[in-house]
Amino acid sequence: MTTTRDPVTSAEQCTAEFRRNPHPVYASLRDTAPVCPMTPPHGVETYLITRYEDARAALSDSRLSKDMYGAMDAYRRIFGDSSVSLDDNMLNADAPKHTRLRKLVNSEFTPRRVEALRTSIQDIVDQLLDACPTREPVDLLPTFAFPLPITVICELLGVPTEERADMHRLSTTVAQTGFSKESKQAQQKAEEDLHAYFTRLIARKREHPGEDLLSALTVVQDNDGGLTENELVSTAFLLMFAGHKTTAYLIGNAVHHLLVNPAQLRAVQEDPELVGRAVEELLRYDGSVESATFRYAAEDVEIGGTNIPKGALVQISLLSANRDPRKFESPDVLDVTRQGAQNAHLGFGHGSHYCLGAPLARLETQLALTSLFSRFPRVAPADPAAEAKWMEVPFPAFRGLAELPVVLDPER
Repeated sequence: MTTTRDPVTSAEQCTAEFRRNPHPVYASLRDTAPVCPMTPPHGVETYLITRYEDARAALSDSRLSKDMYGAMDAYRRIFGDSSVSLDDNMLNADAPKHTRLRKLVNSEFTPRRVEALRTSIQDIVDQLLDACPTREPVDLLPTFAFPLPITVICELLGVPTEERADMHRLSTTVAQTGFSKESKQAQQKAEEDLHAYFTRLIARKREHPGEDLLSALTVVQDNDGGLTENELVSTAFLLMFAGHKTTAYLIGNAVHHLLVNPAQLRAVQEDPELVGRAVEELLRYDGSVESATFRYAAEDVEIGGTNIPKGALVQISLLSANRDPRKFESPDVLDVTRQGAQNAHLGFGHGSHYCLGAPLARLETQLALTSLFSRFPRVAPADPAAEAKWMEVPFPAFRGLAELPVVLDPER
């Protein structure tokens, strides 16, 4: 049966109420219009997928292309010309280009290689917590959740310490830009600045290589089958951008939901072995990636009984899929003991575009939660009666808090 109505608009998805709690809307869509057309602010026809099985199938359907050059007109209408130079990377490519680009960096993100970073990541966690005030309110987003992954990914890439603040500022501008003329101008300037920065940094790495990923990729570039200059710049941007925003919001969401679910927090504190399961459950329950990235129908595609016409954009809601009761028992309940087949979430996507940095994000989040709640077992919201403030976004991509005020060691 083909759905023709428009049950939710992108404008509705940007309201404060929806950002606070989008789950009732997604639940209604799963029941009434699981694959439905919607009208985002950018004006390009888009179809929203909300059920788990449909989402999982769509994530690995080769007819839903990731190649931005195949939908260049739509891409430019949404993101502007300046984005193209930063998006010539594996995230926006189909096989065989995607396969080639991913293979060149995949070895740096295997579970074994990531595990070797445990000690250095733990040191960063400890340093950040050392610097936090303990008896007065502190916002854990700018002091802990954001500095941790940006420090880790910058060290992996070989970004000098004194240049990291500008990287964070520019990437934030790219991520949080809306569709107004002023926003698009700010986005374009930030993208141009990032492209210029990475071009300069790569030139320095070529001249003076170090023991970092970006230096290694410049060597690979000179070999047959390596990256072009623009692919190298775009890959550096992708690793930096994807390597810290999503993990930062995940850590923030995780801390928040454990604080407001004290029984689940106690379970993790009493049995530290549960932290791995807890992270998986928090990825399912309220992960930091609300929707999978840009796809478009390279041909007519039928999903969930709905025909998606050739050329239409497709938005796959991971947040909705991960709360689908057709897949998960009691999906609206946070249960840190879920495991295995009980929690086959899509928090990191599925298929060939499954998140390359998943092992690193898992380790960073596990160490962050373990250290925070063991070192400060009485940590509490700064104002227990206050509602959580969620980030406003131009269209649902990230899901994250705007602030996370807590008292780490409240006086009894």
